[in-house]
Amino acid sequence: MLSLDKQNELREQFRQKRPGWRPATEVYADLVRSYLRPSSRVLDVGCGRGGLVEQLDHPLAQVVGIDPDWASLREHRLDLPRVAGLSDDLPFAPASFDVAFASWVLEHLERPLRTFCAMYRVLKPGGVFVFITPNGRHPLAWANRGLGRFSRLQGRLVAQLYGRQPDDTFPTYYRANTAVALEELCAASGLVLDNLHTIPDPTYLAFNKPVFHLMGWFEIHLPSAYRLHLVGVCRKEIR
Repeated sequence: MLSLDKQNELREQFRQKRPGWRPATEVYADLVRSYLRPSSRVLDVGCGRGGLVEQLDHPLAQVVGIDPDWASLREHRLDLPRVAGLSDDLPFAPASFDVAFASWVLEHLERPLRTFCAMYRVLKPGGVFVFITPNGRHPLAWANRGLGRFSRLQGRLVAQLYGRQPDDTFPTYYRANTAVALEELCAASGLVLDNLHTIPDPTYLAFNKPVFHLMGWFEIHLPSAYRLHLVGVCRKEIR
């Protein structure tokens, strides 16, 4: 089994070999922190049981989590306000938040434009929506699309290979997972795509050292547009 701890250990090895490289999750967390101010109202989209919000050191009274999964909301590790709901129909007043972020959510959106429009509505002018998601052009995403047709098999494989419970494996659509798609979604919703990072990561199939080294070579030589992870910032402009 390739646990998260093992993946993080391999990422540190890759970092030592590639000076300047940083894991996508680290780039993402630092981006979110860079937009936070003491008074910021924050929305954690697809909050699950915790995650990035546990690393932010931001007043919990000013953070709201939303997720469609009741079990995850009940088991959340922090005592913050939580709402059951979908990202395409956010139950909040217009201009409620300074910062919204979504960790591994965009790939699961069947109707992403509705989510981007909802983000535009609930963000304050000048507010930002920060996300991390797989790149839909990466070969692993194409493989996952194929497996997605066999959801039970996919759930069992993920549980066996990565130790994730089948109930925590959700359908993927990859309809907001390329630079072109994100530009189009932002343009259609009124947001502006401020920046987009494409970041390689060789650890997802690194079940042994030879495969890890092979994946490292593969990721390094992939064109930027095909790198595994996308980390980006969408902004609601001040008008």
